[in-house]
Amino acid sequence: MAGPERGGRAGYAARAGTRHTGGMPESGKTGPAAPGGPGDRPAGGERPPARDDSYEHVLEGIRQLHQRMTELERATLTGNRGVVPEVRRAVVPAWRRHTQGEPRWHVVLAITAAILLQVPLPGRLVLFRPTWLLPMLEGLIFVLVTVLNPRRIDRESVVIRGLSLTAASLISLANAWSAANLVVGLVQGTEGGTPAPLLITGGTIWLTNVIVFGLWYWEFDRGGPVARAHATKHYPDFLFPQMTTPDLASAGWEPMFGDYLYLSFTNATAFSPTDVLPLSRWAKGAMALQAGVSIVTVALVIARAVNILR
Repeated sequence: MAGPERGGRAGYAARAGTRHTGGMPESGKTGPAAPGGPGDRPAGGERPPARDDSYEHVLEGIRQLHQRMTELERATLTGNRGVVPEVRRAVVPAWRRHTQGEPRWHVVLAITAAILLQVPLPGRLVLFRPTWLLPMLEGLIFVLVTVLNPRRIDRESVVIRGLSLTAASLISLANAWSAANLVVGLVQGTEGGTPAPLLITGGTIWLTNVIVFGLWYWEFDRGGPVARAHATKHYPDFLFPQMTTPDLASAGWEPMFGDYLYLSFTNATAFSPTDVLPLSRWAKGAMALQAGVSIVTVALVIARAVNILR
């Protein structure tokens, strides 16, 4: 009985040993701890963050690429001769680099229309008499400006710019005088005896106002048309859609007089910015002034005309 009993006890001890998990390992036979096990954790019990060197290399590469692109853009904007012209045209949009300047005939047509619109106004609403005196003076100034710089508006001249601003000021002053007298007459009841002449007079003043403000926007955005052609100022006063989404415009797009005339028209009809946003303080103030003048003129003229028809 001793043999079987001893064998049974030995087998039971072996089986119990395989099921036991709380025993300490023998001295000198400890193996490496498993990754992420208790041996790799700090005293606080938190697992240290994993470090990936490739991630740091990617970030450093992005920083270096951004720095080189910034240096390239700065070199192209400052006219560095070491930059190939083709590269400059591909990297920098037309409205931010030196261009040949916009044609003169766009402005000539608009100014001619503004001068002719002052002729049919009643004598009681004009600034000077005879009524043809001020339009003739404005026309002579613009003829002189056109002769001095006939084709492309790219010539830097204090005389030309002074003459252009003087003519624009005369048109603005004359139209403001006519609008103020019309509003005062409507309020006092001395204007607007018949609806047809009232609507024609109000529409003439309103349309002239659109041309005048479009001219001022064009004259002062980024220093004027000549300054824009020479790219002397980089920060625009008006943000056109083509500036934020260049893929929707041609590579040579830059704002011209027609764009500023459209800006003036939409501001006078919507009484607020539409697709073009003012950025500088003077641009915001000018658009607010135009919207206010347009609201008063349109509201009073239409209200008086409707009252007459009743």
